[in-house]
Amino acid sequence: MKPEIKYIAIQQNAGKYPVKQMCKFFEVSRSGYYAFLKRPRVNYVEEALAQQISQCQRETGCTYGYRRICIWLERHGLRVNHKAVLRIMNKYGLLAQIRRRRKYQQMSDQLHRYPNLLNRDFNSEKPNEKWVTDISYIKTPQGTLYLSMIRDLFDESIVAYQMGTEQSVNIVLNTIRAAKEKEVVTGELQLHSDQGFQYTSHAYFNLTQKYGITPSMSRRGNCYDNAMAENFFSILKTECIRRYKPKTINEARILIENYIHFYNHERIQIKTKLTPLEKRRQFT
Repeated sequence: MKPEIKYIAIQQNAGKYPVKQMCKFFEVSRSGYYAFLKRPRVNYVEEALAQQISQCQRETGCTYGYRRICIWLERHGLRVNHKAVLRIMNKYGLLAQIRRRRKYQQMSDQLHRYPNLLNRDFNSEKPNEKWVTDISYIKTPQGTLYLSMIRDLFDESIVAYQMGTEQSVNIVLNTIRAAKEKEVVTGELQLHSDQGFQYTSHAYFNLTQKYGITPSMSRRGNCYDNAMAENFFSILKTECIRRYKPKTINEARILIENYIHFYNHERIQIKTKLTPLEKRRQFT
């Protein structure tokens, strides 16, 4: 951390702690701190803060909005008013890209249908209690890559995912198998999906029965019933796919793998101020 940032932190907490003690903690000299106070401060402080925000956006792929930026700054020892952060992000061109909603597509040829047990109750008290799943597609000049994923509503982490060039039942079944290998599944687990043909198939029915998973299904044509699955695809496409525009299927695979790792391990959630896996580790 640059000395100027440390001086700002000392200045903001000067009424709470002795300056001598804070200078010792931040490993800076008192003479340097008082010299800093004598400089023209308004623009200097703003530029120093803009540098910190720019560093955050570089580390996170320019995906953080002002609220996550505030959490990131706080983690680095700097508490800043959210309005000031938003103003500086606007001024210095450090804003994240605005998300767009994904349109819902309804599949037909239903075989098995299940009640809507989730019923838009997206809260979960523990891991592996409520999962949501869906398939999305990523178009490239070389062709289309399909992504199947399972998201845990407890911490919003991506439990498992599979990719393929065909929108088949197998991509869904392999996602469930991967999740089952990774997590402890009990009879309390609900797996919620839309009414896509993969989720109404006999193979899906048989696999969920084998693992003791209770299927839940959205009402017909109602995308809001599976909003948390839709939400992840919206985040992925906005913060990754639309920004980097993969030219090949393999490039899209690599981007998605890297982004899901970033999402699970590094991307701060606003409501918890933790990454998904930090919250998961706290439970265990």
